Amino acid sequence: MQDNAIETRRFETPDERLDMKERGGISIVKMADGSAGMHAIFEPGWSWEVDEKPLLGSPDSCPMRHKGYCISGKLVVRMIDTGIETHIGTGDFFEIPPGHDAYVEGVDRVELILFEPAGHRH
Repeated sequence: MQDNAIETRRFETPDERLDMKERGGISIVKMADGSAGMHAIFEPGWSWEVDEKPLLGSPDSCPMRHKGYCISGKLVVRMIDTGIETHIGTGDFFEIPPGHDAYVEGVDRVELILFEPAGHRH
């Protein structure tokens, strides 16, 4: 691809998908430069501990840094080392350091768009 070419991708045809069955999933699209975008849908009742941790090989906490935007719903993110919880809701742009877990708060589906720079895959 040329440096000045415009690249487009769609979440409907992801390069990877983390399938969390009835609790949602994450569609991942990869760009030519190695960066990625993710569309995450977490249904009510979803938690990192139950639904995502096993798919990542069961680390103590999520090893990734996330930068993104919350389209809808309410997500509670807890830093494991301090126990501090942050509520992320519709319209929030956020950055979450590694070492966290999370769960959906309430009865609404959480929908997030996440951005990942090149070279930051776990």
